[in-house]
Amino acid sequence: MTSHMATHLTAVNLDDLNEAREESSLHGETLARLRDYIVEGNIPEGGRVLERELCEILGISRTPLREALKVLAAEGIVDLLPNKGARVRALSDSDLVELFDVMGGLEGLAGRLACENITDAEITEVEGLHHEMYGFYLRKDMHNYFHANQMIHQKIVQASRNAVLQSTYATFAGRIRRVRYSANFARERERWGEAMREHEMILDALRRRAGNELSDILFNHLRNKRKAASERSGESAPGEQMNSE
Repeated sequence: MTSHMATHLTAVNLDDLNEAREESSLHGETLARLRDYIVEGNIPEGGRVLERELCEILGISRTPLREALKVLAAEGIVDLLPNKGARVRALSDSDLVELFDVMGGLEGLAGRLACENITDAEITEVEGLHHEMYGFYLRKDMHNYFHANQMIHQKIVQASRNAVLQSTYATFAGRIRRVRYSANFARERERWGEAMREHEMILDALRRRAGNELSDILFNHLRNKRKAASERSGESAPGEQMNSE
């Protein structure tokens, strides 16, 4: 093979690689924006995902939107219906009780194991996320507060060093993500303040590597979220603007 041909093939391969990276980046961005849009209550529970309207809002075509919807269906955020598009998954009261108890158990176990395995550097990361979250709380920036909040919980689960626990947690996390978000609005932000105080306790127990204490705090944290979510049921979540039909 001549050096000219090799150079040409290398250039072609790089072009293909760059194109694949751009597509992956676009897919990730579309997925994140669509997930946020649904989690933040812009489509009612059980409401149809109106593809044409969402394409205009997100500035994308239907192909990347449908690819993102497949991922959200796997996460349990939407249901894909044959020949009827997608609907935001509706959870019954019994669904909420069972899911939050399971998630509380998983996070409690993760907290116990994290205290045995977490490094000082990882605790510093969690501290940084906590301070960012507190800043968003003070500014009443729920969007960024929630992202920082979820990152903290994920960091604790990752620090468990238990792959089965992490995969099981990921399976259920998406199904209650929307409810966890809306629960902060219960009782005119009173619950949001309670959640922030609970996170102070979570960070303190993690710093001291108090596994049993952190496990109980995390379990009760999820229980309190469930109670707040139950209070929110029947109310319109902030930002619900799209018609369910």
